[in-house]
Amino acid sequence: MPLGALRPSPLVEQATLHLREQITDGHWPVGTRLPGENALAATLGVGRSTVREALRALAGAGLVQARQGSGVYVIADRPAEDWPARLRRAAITDVYEVRVMVETQAARLAAARRTAEDVAALEAALEARGRAAGEGDAAFVDADVALHAAVVAAAGNPVLDDLFAEFAPLLRERLVDLVELLGLRAHDAAPGQDAHAALVDAIRRGDAEAAGAVLQEELEQTLAHLHRA
Repeated sequence: MPLGALRPSPLVEQATLHLREQITDGHWPVGTRLPGENALAATLGVGRSTVREALRALAGAGLVQARQGSGVYVIADRPAEDWPARLRRAAITDVYEVRVMVETQAARLAAARRTAEDVAALEAALEARGRAAGEGDAAFVDADVALHAAVVAAAGNPVLDDLFAEFAPLLRERLVDLVELLGLRAHDAAPGQDAHAALVDAIRRGDAEAAGAVLQEELEQTLAHLHRA
């Protein structure tokens, strides 16, 4: 697909799209040095600033890389897959194994760092999980995920918060399916409530090892269900 002058619309978006197509269509293979900004601007009929922004967008997508004193080079012929997309594509058991590791450590940190406000939030989330026993599967899973989010929040690490926030939507979706598929609430409307109460108590008491052990055991039981599903 040859380059051509662009219409006066969102020029940066158009320039980015045209340059991306040159790369993904193989016109500029991996390893190729792109024409200079002046040449690209003249060919596309835009200013250098527009070309510069388009190249920045392509770099953010993992397609090109600027090398000081040398130019801009193609480093991939397909955009880098973002983290949420990789999570959606991953097997739920793989995601859950990572969840076990992340949340077990989060529980230990929560026990060491919890504040009075954190404990109050955990106790409220535990009570809400218990009340959700009288509701549908989706509402119960939402209450369960909210309690786990409160544990992560009590760890006081914003990176852990962000990581759990990425996991949560996928986990919530798959857990609702799992509860319905296996009938996990058929005989106990709030499965794992005692274990979650023990988790909150361990965090309240500041017992990091107990908090980590309780949560790891609880999550690994769910992981075993996922492997059998």
